[in-house]
Amino acid sequence: MKGSDVVIEGVSKAFGDFKVLKDIHLEIKKGEFFSLLGPSGCGKTTLLRILAGFESPDMGVVTIDSMDVLPLPPNRRQVNTVFQNYALFPHLSVFDNVAFSLRIKKGSKQEIAEKVSSYLKLVELEEHAHKKPNQLSGGQKQRVAIARALINEPKVLLLDEPLSALDAKLRQHMLIELDQIHDKIGITFIYVTHDQQEALSVSDRIAVMNKGNVLQVGTPHDIYESPATDFVARFIGETNLYEAEVSSVAALDKSEVEYMTELQIPELGKIVCTTVDKVEVGQKVCFTIRPEKILISKEKPLTKREDINLFRGLVEEPIYSGFQTKFYVKVNDKATLRIIKQHAKYSDEGPDIVWKDEVYISWSAIDGYIVGVREP
Repeated sequence: MKGSDVVIEGVSKAFGDFKVLKDIHLEIKKGEFFSLLGPSGCGKTTLLRILAGFESPDMGVVTIDSMDVLPLPPNRRQVNTVFQNYALFPHLSVFDNVAFSLRIKKGSKQEIAEKVSSYLKLVELEEHAHKKPNQLSGGQKQRVAIARALINEPKVLLLDEPLSALDAKLRQHMLIELDQIHDKIGITFIYVTHDQQEALSVSDRIAVMNKGNVLQVGTPHDIYESPATDFVARFIGETNLYEAEVSSVAALDKSEVEYMTELQIPELGKIVCTTVDKVEVGQKVCFTIRPEKILISKEKPLTKREDINLFRGLVEEPIYSGFQTKFYVKVNDKATLRIIKQHAKYSDEGPDIVWKDEVYISWSAIDGYIVGVREP
């Protein structure tokens, strides 16, 4: 691996009375594609600027390969940053933009030519070497910025919302390219974004942040399927989220590593779900179920299983999107659940369930999830 381990211990930062970062602890592995994900103002960009050396924390330690880098200026940290606004020199060609730092270091003409050509090939811009930035598309400009950052051969590349200025289709294409570049060079990428789909698509692991805190660190699968807080459940993808009270708990096996839990939800009534975390009767929790985990049909499912949650409802709004239909279904005149039905076959020409239909919705106890922490 060419990258570096990055460890952040107890980092805090305030601007005046506003605490931007609150005792942040993170360990980022060598060669990892690691994302800092959260809404605007959550502190992710400030944390990135501290790693880059553009800001100093009020407290804490930042190490790269076990070396404390806080006393070092940005140019001595073996870290480079790609900004969302590209920060290219408009009067220089693509070649000269990428070569700029090598010329500052007094590299030989041959060395510069060979290295710049190599990195332009990496980002597939060899044919655009003599163009000026204003002759390039947004995606091409971003690739120039990436090549210019990588040519210094940093051990850690910091990316501050690098795709936010691009349109949706180009952003998706650039994400794939960025992931491929990471796979080719193998250094540590730390990627800041507010876009959950971006983070889920390319990250090895994600740190979800809000209000200066790290709420959860895990793989995309962990973050999506097992959110640690109600904020994470709401922020990552779509979900149905309800406050609930635990009414009974029973171990599913003798080892007591999994429990069948009965919950009372004011808007829905009684539901059951499984959990690996022991909860207590009377405990207030949050319950979440993803829209794609819920089955919807006009006919009542033929099942007597006790681990199936079954409700009857009325379709308030069906939204057809080609590859799927999203249904908003009113249950008990109190709760509106979102349900997503994928159209995986050619025969799925359109929804057979329409507006105002009475339907049955159901999901298994293993598909719901108790969020372990309720936030105020």
